[in-house]
Amino acid sequence: MNEILLLLIAYLLGSVSTAVLVGRRFFGIDIREYGSGSAGATNVYRVMGPKWGAIVMIADMLKGVLAVQLAFLLPDYVDNEMAFQNLQTLLGLAAVVGHIFPIWADFRGGKGVATIFGMVLGISPLTAVGCITIFSLVLYLTRFVSLSSILAGISFPIFILVVFNVDNPLYRVFAITVALLVLLTHQKNIGRLLRGEEGKLPILKGRDRRKAQRKNSQ
Repeated sequence: MNEILLLLIAYLLGSVSTAVLVGRRFFGIDIREYGSGSAGATNVYRVMGPKWGAIVMIADMLKGVLAVQLAFLLPDYVDNEMAFQNLQTLLGLAAVVGHIFPIWADFRGGKGVATIFGMVLGISPLTAVGCITIFSLVLYLTRFVSLSSILAGISFPIFILVVFNVDNPLYRVFAITVALLVLLTHQKNIGRLLRGEEGKLPILKGRDRRKAQRKNSQ
């Protein structure tokens, strides 16, 4: 019974749609009616600017971090490492489901990448560092947030199954599920990437201009 209550709390926590709240409170808009239509940090960045995009991303990550910390409210699990990690995984997933299908925002949320990252950060920080390194490197090289998220998501099970060889069956299944979920929620982005229509994050433009100038001068 206590576990079910915590799962419900984790879901409700994930359902707090930061992007929707920021859009309505500070801009008088529904962010889901603008840009890509997603209630996520990337769309907020494009529509409302980098400051609000960063705020939403941090808030969405914190939802994942806080959700897994709810496991500490059940002391019986703390002394059993595998059972504790399993409970954390389920709580984190509940928050991710809440983010994607928020009850407070008509079940239309974001793609869950930031909340997943926060969840992983709370459970296995080293894996999270590896994933964010992949994300940052791909973003620096391409400026595609979607591609960065996809490759970071795919790298997650590689870290769990190969690099760290985690022996928890549920967590291994979770890692594979995350990769599949990221691919599923980025289907439209994948289509735009293949068609050459995906928008790039407006950073490092100076670098791109210099590359174009060097190419044109050759």
